[in-house]
Amino acid sequence: MKTLTVTAVLMLLLVFVSCKTNQSSELSKTQEDNISIAKQVYTYFNKHDWQGMAGLYKEPAEFKDPSFGQEAVMQTRKQIVEKYKGLESMFPDVKDEIVNVYPSGEKNVIVEFISTGSNNDGTRWKLPICTIFTIESGKIVKDYNYYDENPAKK
Repeated sequence: MKTLTVTAVLMLLLVFVSCKTNQSSELSKTQEDNISIAKQVYTYFNKHDWQGMAGLYKEPAEFKDPSFGQEAVMQTRKQIVEKYKGLESMFPDVKDEIVNVYPSGEKNVIVEFISTGSNNDGTRWKLPICTIFTIESGKIVKDYNYYDENPAKK
């Protein structure tokens, strides 16, 4: 009888843990919305629609990117447009391909992607990047980019 009780308790515990695991894998409406906003960044980016992309950001937004140095900086939408117009002039065929998207809590979305393009001499390049977006009230308030600024030549 004691074995039956222990078995029953273990089975109930297993069912409870299983249910909790399934619930935690579901995304909240906010997380789904934030993922959609993050993905929209790359849709605009790949169209080189810098105005549309900048409209996804709060005015101003905080950026951390090796191109800005070690510290986070505030950027207006106008500055975002200028930065990406400059990038496009250096690499007219620059594109980003999302590898994976990871929601993190109610405000953050982590996007792993590969950026590709060509230098002026036609040399193709490929750069893996990870971005952490912080999104509040439907606007990106922080955009933190991580990548190897000086990838080893192979």
